[in-house]
Amino acid sequence: MSTQLLVGGRIYSSSSPDATAMAVTDGTVVWLGAERPGRALHPDAEIIDLDGAFVAPAFVDTHVHVTALGLQLTGLDLSRARSLPHCLELVREFSAAHRGTVIGDGWDETRWPEQRPPSTAELDAAAGTGRAVYLARVDAHSAVASTALLDAVPAVRDANGYTAGEPLRAEAHHLVRAAALDTLDRAGRDRARAAALDHAAAHGVVAVHECGGPQIAGRTDIRELLEFEHGVQVRAYWGEAVTSAAGARALVDELGVHGLAGDLFVDGSFGSHTAWLREPYADRAGTGIGYLDADAITAHVRACTEAGIQAGFHAIGDAAADAVVEGVSRVAAELGAPAVATRGHRIEHAELLDGGQIAKLAEFGVIASVQPGFDAAWGGPDGMYATRLGADRAAAANPFSAMAAAGISLAISSDAPVTALNPWEAVRAAAHHRTPGHQISPRAAFAAATRGAWRAGGVRDGVAGTLVPGAPASYAVWEAADLVVAAASDTVQRWSTDPRSGVPGLPSLDPGVALPRCLRTVRAGTVIYDA
Repeated sequence: MSTQLLVGGRIYSSSSPDATAMAVTDGTVVWLGAERPGRALHPDAEIIDLDGAFVAPAFVDTHVHVTALGLQLTGLDLSRARSLPHCLELVREFSAAHRGTVIGDGWDETRWPEQRPPSTAELDAAAGTGRAVYLARVDAHSAVASTALLDAVPAVRDANGYTAGEPLRAEAHHLVRAAALDTLDRAGRDRARAAALDHAAAHGVVAVHECGGPQIAGRTDIRELLEFEHGVQVRAYWGEAVTSAAGARALVDELGVHGLAGDLFVDGSFGSHTAWLREPYADRAGTGIGYLDADAITAHVRACTEAGIQAGFHAIGDAAADAVVEGVSRVAAELGAPAVATRGHRIEHAELLDGGQIAKLAEFGVIASVQPGFDAAWGGPDGMYATRLGADRAAAANPFSAMAAAGISLAISSDAPVTALNPWEAVRAAAHHRTPGHQISPRAAFAAATRGAWRAGGVRDGVAGTLVPGAPASYAVWEAADLVVAAASDTVQRWSTDPRSGVPGLPSLDPGVALPRCLRTVRAGTVIYDA
């Protein structure tokens, strides 16, 4: 057996809140406490001096698109575009420096003075006539494309979601996205995957949940990703509906995925006007798009529950949540609520939930994979959500506190590349929600990004995502300032914030305060990142 003794640090542990040392044997935490007894108990251990660093359970990001994130990190990242002309200039520069199809990601017209996306003619002019260009909107539920790319997909102009002069949505978008991604070769895709997973490890993340599907990156991508070797663990979900337990098992076996969940689209997004709403959008006619109705959701949940497979859905709007709640309720009535709850089915995003929906999801043990970065980017009285939904509906979005209070298990994630894969940013956004009353405490948010995230992936051993004896030694070492114990930002001080309570502290997550910097990331005792 091989033992390491970490000394001289600050260890985040519920069992030993004052610990300054931690012993790890063969990838498992075996002891926490003070340095002197640690050295006495483990005289032959390899000593690792933390030099005052902060050690905490490593993060898990429960909603990521690995290849897309890597393409953004290594390619044309339009999230930095400050205006429409700046976006077109970035396209022009990238096109001049690279061959092949131009694939870009991250533009958001709501942040630009012009308040509109690039037109097809503007893309043709920027990239050059005859150049295939595909630019996904920040939420990846719509895109703009050049004439050459549209001409390469003859069916697109007759597909649902195609309107001349507007971004591509729904089936039209899915067709063009597939055509653009098909122009990449395996080496390019692997470079993107390496960049994305390296980036995750450098941010203290030891595992990600890939949310793939036919409309996202296709079967080839999910198979290659599962073959790709990296220190960051990948749990793969596939978003394709099934109607029988046999069909569910066959699909899981065919692709080697871990569940039929993730981005199984019930609807789209607010930004692209494709989230499915009960009432029309405030800034556009229509109520969005519903891709799956309650009958299809019922069939999928029933099939996965009977097959012992985790199911789940992408649902953002309130009408989409209605359909999910109805489908899960029907299956619970047929098979029993315990049978449904045992599977740990998931709902992704769950942005516009009311009290009745929250109660039902809690009753049936549905886990919510949520993205606080969405609220940070688009929430608030002057944000995109308020424009799309109106002030009242926007203020109801992302009710994390109500969800947690009802007993819904939360898992915090990024949906990268939609928002940055930076877990501390996400934890801070959850603790400083733009709507008073919706935030959760920093400690609860941190738990949702660690323990809750492991639970969302089916790990229910009671120790994963913690640093207690018997837990896997998956942790990150951080350069951090003073530690604090804070309640939710809109509450008075509670007993747990008193130093005498023995609650371990976290780095300050107040707005404007520098976030911790990752020095080392360790998964099950193996270093996967070292600054």
